[in-house]
Formats: sequence, structure tokens, C-alpha cells
Amino acid sequence: MEPTLYILLIGLTFLIAGMVKGVIGLGLPTVAMGVLGVVMPPAQAAALLIIPSLVTNIWQLCSGPHRARLCRRLWPMLLAVCLGTWYGAGMMAGAMAAWTSLWLGILLMAYALVSLLNRQARVPPAAEKWLGPLAGGITGLVTGATGVFVLPAVPYLNALALARDELIQALGLSFTVSTLALAASLAWHHMLPLHALGLSLLAVIPALAGMFFGAWLRAVISPGLFRRCFFLGLLGLGLEIAWQHLS
Repeated sequence: MEPTLYILLIGLTFLIAGMVKGVIGLGLPTVAMGVLGVVMPPAQAAALLIIPSLVTNIWQLCSGPHRARLCRRLWPMLLAVCLGTWYGAGMMAGAMAAWTSLWLGILLMAYALVSLLNRQARVPPAAEKWLGPLAGGITGLVTGATGVFVLPAVPYLNALALARDELIQALGLSFTVSTLALAASLAWHHMLPLHALGLSLLAVIPALAGMFFGAWLRAVISPGLFRRCFFLGLLGLGLEIAWQHLS
């Protein structure tokens, strides 16, 4: 691919991904990995999303007053995310790396289907002690192997019956920790080259622009309608990535 087209593709991808995050509060790494995973290896796409993901998630984390309480409540899950991500990145770097694009496609389809079905479970307080680390560990493995950190963390956090503002911050906290864990794991496995960090830094601009536009768009259209369209598109994208791997 021509360098100019390559940079334009990255910029447009993060503009769209930021817009999605601005509307529904999540989706930047999912969209970025989904689109970029069509034209580059997942490890390369994961390296590009590090800084835009970190900046936008810290912004989301700092959007309310619940940070300390959420850290105290969620730290077992977050610790498990870090451990799982380190191990999962080894799969991306090792002999199973050729399969990560297939896993990414399957993950995107699963995430879209779960979200479209909109099944809402509730986690009893007594179950958080063991279910939180379990959800965190699985999320970490998926994050390390595919660069996407939504499953099962997002359904688990949704099931905690948090207030809306707390949920937005909890998602920001989980995604921030996942991004840092992914960056550290990619660096440990020598998959975080300096030139990728440079492009990742530049990608912050379209990501923030898209996020601000998405926040404006959220006030104009129905978030429910946008959400359905987004997840249907994500389902098709996951199918395309998996099909490319199998064909």
C-alpha cells in the first residue's frame, strides 16, 4: 500500500473509531483493530492503537468523581487483566500468531451478537470476589491475543448494576489498565517498534476529533439506533476478517 494511502487509512480509521466511542462510550480499539486487521497483522494494528486508546480512556476515566471507589472495588479484576494480557501477548508473538486474525474476527462477531441480543445479567455481590478475577483473566488473554479488550469485561461491568456515570468511568478504568498492560506486553515481546509509536501518537488527533464529534452526534441521534447499526457493521467486519483467514 502507498505510504499516503496507508496514513490516510489510519487517520480515517481512528476518526471513525473515536466517533463511535464518543457516541456509546466504547468501541475505539474494537473498530480500530477490526478495520486495520483487514490490511495488516493484528500485532501491528495493536501497536498503533496504544496511544489513542490510552488518551481517550484516561479522558473517560477522569470524567467523574468515582475513581478511587472503583479502583478499590475492581482491583482484583484489573490485576487479572494485566496477568492475562502478558500471557496472551505471548500467543500473538509466538507460533500461534498466524491464528490471531481468525480469533479477532470471531471475537468481533461474538461481541456484536452479545450486544445485539442485549442480555442483561446481574452479578451478586458475593460472586464478585471470584467472578471479577475470572472475567479479568479471560479479558487479559483476549486482549493479549487480539488487541481487543471488550469481552468479557464489558458484559461483566454492565452486570454490576453501576450507575450510568459510574459505569462510564469503570469502562474507562478497565480500558486504561488494559491498554497499559497491552503496551507493556507488546514491548516485552519486542512487538512495539518506535515508528509504530510515532504513528500511534499522530493517530491521537483524529481519535480525539472523532470523539468530540461523536459526543455532539450523541445529542442529535438516538444512541440506541446508532448502537444497533454499529454492532451490525461490526458483525459484518468480523465475518470478513474470519473469512479472509479461512479462504
